[in-house]
Amino acid sequence: MNRIAVCPGSFDPVTNGHIDIIKRASSMFDKVIVLVMYNARKNGGTLPVEERAELIRRCVDGMPNVAVDFYGGLLADYVKMNGVCAIVKGLRAVSDFEDEFQQALANKKLAPDVETVFAVTSSEYMYLSSSVVREICRYGGDISGFVPDVIREDIVKKYSSET
Repeated sequence: MNRIAVCPGSFDPVTNGHIDIIKRASSMFDKVIVLVMYNARKNGGTLPVEERAELIRRCVDGMPNVAVDFYGGLLADYVKMNGVCAIVKGLRAVSDFEDEFQQALANKKLAPDVETVFAVTSSEYMYLSSSVVREICRYGGDISGFVPDVIREDIVKKYSSET
């Protein structure tokens, strides 16, 4: 049996906190798909989804059971089309839970055979979010330790030009 999980998100940009959840999911499932999604509530994102997916691919290079994809439709449709058994979502704080729980219930209704698994972030990343990284970049701050080294310079170039 091939247990496939998906780690969905906007990843605008991917952070070390995201990578932590992806690594942990990859140890629990046979295959993990990191799914970059278009999020209309976040105005579509700063970078195109294809570019975000490429940055993530560079970060997960060397993780043999991790793939990266992007999608603009319903997560429930994607999981059904791709034989996914679980959706893995990271939680930083209690405030994340309410929205994630609501999404999990909607996904369960639309894709009853797919479970949502919540992974609590490692304590060193509890403060970290993509919006924090974007804000630091806008003002020329150092994002070392916030994003994977392999994409740090790319993130600085792409997000510091927003000012």
